[in-house]
Formats: sequence, structure tokens, C-alpha cells
Amino acid sequence: MTEILEQDKRIEKNLEIIRNRIFVFSGKGGVGKSTVAVNLAYSLLKAKLKVGLLDADITGPNIPQMVGLSGMPEMMDQHQILPQIKEDLRVISIAPLIPKDQPVIWRGPLRSGTISQFLADVVWNELDVLVTDLPPGTGDEVLTVSQKMRPQLAIVVTTPQEVSLLDCRRAVNMAKKLSIPKIAVVENMSGLICPKCGEEIDFFGKGGGEKMAEEMGVAFLGRIPMEKIGRECGDAGTPVVLKYPESKTARAFAGIAQNVIELL
Repeated sequence: MTEILEQDKRIEKNLEIIRNRIFVFSGKGGVGKSTVAVNLAYSLLKAKLKVGLLDADITGPNIPQMVGLSGMPEMMDQHQILPQIKEDLRVISIAPLIPKDQPVIWRGPLRSGTISQFLADVVWNELDVLVTDLPPGTGDEVLTVSQKMRPQLAIVVTTPQEVSLLDCRRAVNMAKKLSIPKIAVVENMSGLICPKCGEEIDFFGKGGGEKMAEEMGVAFLGRIPMEKIGRECGDAGTPVVLKYPESKTARAFAGIAQNVIELL
């Protein structure tokens, strides 16, 4: 119990110098939640903010791959971990701390405990925004981050089709039950951009996320199209907003980042 109280004190001390805390989550997997978290973080960075990115998806930590990070974070002492830095973005993830391709077969309390340790012991220094990428669903990790980090904004990522929207509604309602001050929706994979002719095809439909956000009384941040370069950049570890800043995807993220800044 004493150890938990000491950890909570370190979390409080860290939160004092992090002005805004955002978490990005989704009701289901496969909607591009991590892609949104990464490119939103870099878009906020391009808006001249100091930004950190916490990979709280303990069983599926993809952030280092998506931003092109390798190596281990530096441990200063028993209770101080330095985030890795990529293009001025401060990043922490469990991925460098486990063997490659090794599954993380942990029960909920251990996963939540790891997130608490990151919140307590990572030396972020002063940040304007800390973006946290959560695993899909409405489980332990979402509860832990909400209770420990007290985010000002929850961003729920969905795709336009109804199957995704069903789970997105559950995620929005969870954020409401957790009394998060501001809740917003991002519609990902909203229109497929043909790599040859540039024509936009409503592959998964379009507009479902915006309609749902209006019905549920939460903010709508914007739509992100599907572009081939987006997938290529994620695989290569170079976020699309950095490599192709004039692309439709990058411009969509710039608009979403501006909407986030206004919300905060």
C-alpha cells in the first residue's frame, strides 16, 4: 500500500508539468487508432507544442515501429525513465523492453500497473500535450489511464461503417461515465484515395462518425481518408504528416490538430 501511495505521489508530480492530457482509444480494433495517435502527436508538434506520446497498448505496442524508433529508453535510476525522442517527439513504450515477437501474456492488473509506472516514472519534463494510445475496448487500461491521468480530452476513433460505429458508441458512453470533460470522435478510413487517378471512393462509406457524434452530443474532429502512402509510411516508420505534409491525409490531420487545440 505504501508503495502505491508513493507511486501516486510521483504521478501527481508528473501531471503538474503536463498541461493537457489526451487519450486516444476505440471500441474495437483495426480502426487505425495508433495511426491517429502518432500522426496527431506529430501534427500538434508541428503546431509548435511540446508533445509526448505514451504507448499504453501493452499487449500490442506498435508505436516504436510506426515512428521509426529503435534501442532502449535510458534508465536514470530506480524511479526515472527517460523517454526516447524521435523528431522532437518524446515517446515511451514497453516494446523495447520485451524480446521481439514475444507475446505479452499478462492479466489486467499487471498491464495497468505498467501504465501506472510509466505515468509515475517517465521524466517527460514540461509538456503542452501528452497523447496516450490505449488498446481497443473498454477494459482495465482505459480505467487506469482515466483515473490516474485525469485526461481533459478523450478521442474515440471509428471507421464509417455501422459495425465500427456500434462499438464507438460504447466507447463514447464509457468516456461519459468516466466524467472526462471533453469527448470527441475522429472518422478514419473515410474515403479511399485512388493512387492512380486521385479519385475518392467511399469504400467503407462516409459520414457515419460525424452523424453519430452529433447524435451523442460530442465533438467531431474530422475525417481522415485512406491513402496508399499512409500505409507505406506506417510500415516504414515515417509518419505520413512528416514525409508527405501536402498530402490529403496530412492536411486532414492538421485540421484535426487545430480542432484539438481549440477544444483544449
